[in-house]
Amino acid sequence: MGRKVAGMNRQPELTDRSPIGAGALAGIDRRSAIDAVRSRIGMAISLGLLKPGERLPDQEDVAVGLSVSPITARRALAGLAEQGVVVRRRGRGGGTFVADDPPRKVLAELVASPAESRAVNRLVDRRLLFECAVTHYAAVNATAGQLDELERLTREMASSSNWSEYHRADERFHQLVGASSALGTAVDAYHETLAELYAYFIPYPIEILHTSNRDHVALVEALRAGDGQRAVEVSRKHVDVLHKTMFMGLIDGAVNAGD
Repeated sequence: MGRKVAGMNRQPELTDRSPIGAGALAGIDRRSAIDAVRSRIGMAISLGLLKPGERLPDQEDVAVGLSVSPITARRALAGLAEQGVVVRRRGRGGGTFVADDPPRKVLAELVASPAESRAVNRLVDRRLLFECAVTHYAAVNATAGQLDELERLTREMASSSNWSEYHRADERFHQLVGASSALGTAVDAYHETLAELYAYFIPYPIEILHTSNRDHVALVEALRAGDGQRAVEVSRKHVDVLHKTMFMGLIDGAVNAGD
């Protein structure tokens, strides 16, 4: 899930602060962007979303997939390598891989704090309100060209081979839904919330993301039909499930399963 502006094609990046310290979330936690990336990759490994020996996307793709600058991604990966969480191999077939046995103590230190989890749950609720509003108006105002592009993006997500590729298309999809609402500057608040939430995206197996893409397909079908009620319901469920499928929900599920 960096800070972004509403512009459709601009690739934002985290610089020296995690969005956890922005706006309404100020004072809860302040992590450097590098530490935030380390945490996101570490949590994905702890939760089994990234498997031992799995190859990470190239450094540039990691940067785009996690909405950070290339230098932030490079330093975060270097830090994880120094701690033994990932290993780097050179030559043909080389790259950055999840270590076969990452240090459990290090992974435990990379888990998000309870305060951060609570803050992201509130952020999901905020997005839920905005998502329903922009989707309702998109069902009324979306142009044929915008609908065609939304459909193209669903195909791009369906054919993506890793979480970084999927994330890029997913981001453009939801930004375009916002733009399609024709709410003008009012939609900026939605784009800002969307950007904040994307800053907490962690790597997921592509199979899970392809399943999530079914909601996008259903949404485009509802928008083409001008069925605002159906479109809003698809979007509501798509966002509400984040309480369970983002890192805080997965962590809670793992804890509860062990009780």
